[in-house]
Amino acid sequence: MDVDVHIDRDRCLGAGMCALTAPQVFDQDEEEGLVVLLNARPPQEQLAAARVAAGVCPASAITLTQRGSSPAS
Repeated sequence: MDVDVHIDRDRCLGAGMCALTAPQVFDQDEEEGLVVLLNARPPQEQLAAARVAAGVCPASAITLTQRGSSPAS
C-alpha cells in the first residue's frame, strides 16, 4: 500500500518521538525542535516505523493516508 505522510508543525510539541522512532522519515529542526518531514512517501520498509511514530506522537501531529486520499481532520 502506498502511503503519504503528513505533519502539522503547528501542533508539534517538539517531543522528538518521531525522530527517535523513524529517523529516516522524521527529524527535528535545530531552532525550535519541531518535526521536519524528511520523506513524505517512505518506502515500504519504513512504513511500520512511520506508523509507530504517528501513534506515539503526543500532539497527534503526524497522519498517514493512503496515497491519493486526503488526510483525516
